[in-house]
Amino acid sequence: MKRIFPDYTYGPGPRQGCWWDDTIAAPDWPVQAGDLTVDVAIVGGGFTGLSAALHLAQAGASVAVLEAETPGWGASGRNGGFCCLGGSKLSHSAMVRRYGRAAAAAYDQAEHDAVALVAELLEAHGIDADRHSRGETQLAHTPRAMEALRRKADAEGTLHEPGELAALGLGGEFFGGYTIPVGFGLNPRKYLFGLAEVAGKAGASMFQNSAAMSIGKAGGKYTVTTPNGRVFCETLLICTNGYSSEDMPDWLAGRYMPTQSTVMVTRPLSEPELRAQGWTSDQICYDTRNLLHYFRLMPDRRFLFGMRGGLFSSPGAEAAIRSQMRRDFDRMFPAWAGVEATHMWSGLVCLARNLTPFAGPVPGRPGMFAGLAYHGNGVAMGTYCGRALARLALGQPSGLPEPISRPLARFPLGRCRRALMPPVYATLALSDL
Repeated sequence: MKRIFPDYTYGPGPRQGCWWDDTIAAPDWPVQAGDLTVDVAIVGGGFTGLSAALHLAQAGASVAVLEAETPGWGASGRNGGFCCLGGSKLSHSAMVRRYGRAAAAAYDQAEHDAVALVAELLEAHGIDADRHSRGETQLAHTPRAMEALRRKADAEGTLHEPGELAALGLGGEFFGGYTIPVGFGLNPRKYLFGLAEVAGKAGASMFQNSAAMSIGKAGGKYTVTTPNGRVFCETLLICTNGYSSEDMPDWLAGRYMPTQSTVMVTRPLSEPELRAQGWTSDQICYDTRNLLHYFRLMPDRRFLFGMRGGLFSSPGAEAAIRSQMRRDFDRMFPAWAGVEATHMWSGLVCLARNLTPFAGPVPGRPGMFAGLAYHGNGVAMGTYCGRALARLALGQPSGLPEPISRPLARFPLGRCRRALMPPVYATLALSDL
């Protein structure tokens, strides 16, 4: 594999201390061995891959999912558990300028449909993933940011002036907020394994410790070579997101940007501690910073707090970003400054130069499709794009709007493109002041 972060990034170090691992045991998938022929092979066992597998198996296709590590190892098993609107880093006005009003409106609808799809899957299959929250609230970190929230407020959402937050149980040094009644929190690992169970019952085969080492094509079929065998298929889906490789396939080289997100979870908070901070709501929230913080009180009264901003990956860099996250948490929630964080971990989100997700055909590779670049919103958008990839694999229209179906553009600097991020992040940090 040709990946652009050091080996440490893809090892156990960043994910050590992931809270979700303590909440549900991983299924014991077999290791792929020998020769296997299926209609569709899927590289990557996260939200995208398992959503695709489920929808394909339900349609009667034979499916093999190849997970390089163990179930839930990647972003789908270590994210913040926010199922909400998002997936693009383009503003609505920028989306209109680039794609036109109709396409921008179609993309907005896709974000809503993505959240609805997760809700439908949870309900239809009885997946208990600790769902909570009525929509999502964005909290202003400065008066200027609150002015921006006032300007963007529309009939769909509810604006909260500064003096209203305390009554909502959203205590902190915030300058107001805005709630969209779409979205909810969940346990991403329970959701992921719920998808896997349903996909397995529908006939999909899932394999762990079965990395795709190479991809070839002969006689009209793709051959995916794993450490212990080969999988032959007419259709191949690449669903590796931030953990993609430059050569899997070669077309992906330079077309995705992995970047880090770090999360911590506290011990359960007592009712007096919750009242001391004034935070009693189970609403999923994030602030108005470009390098945002996201946080929520979970059903067991633990508090989850995450942040963007990690640019380097090593034991020292991991320790530094975890220390920075703790300082930010103590500053934003001072009543909890002495509360123990029992778990901390990091993972990769995936950005695109287009600043929109992608799901569609890999150019020049008939029968190969890819889905990735959810910009930190993979619970909903990954599930949605997985279904779209299943449709494409079945020869059906994807139903995707142009901003998602347009192929990924290349970043400058090739495998050295991470050098673009420090000046970008520095500019974003200055704009957050």
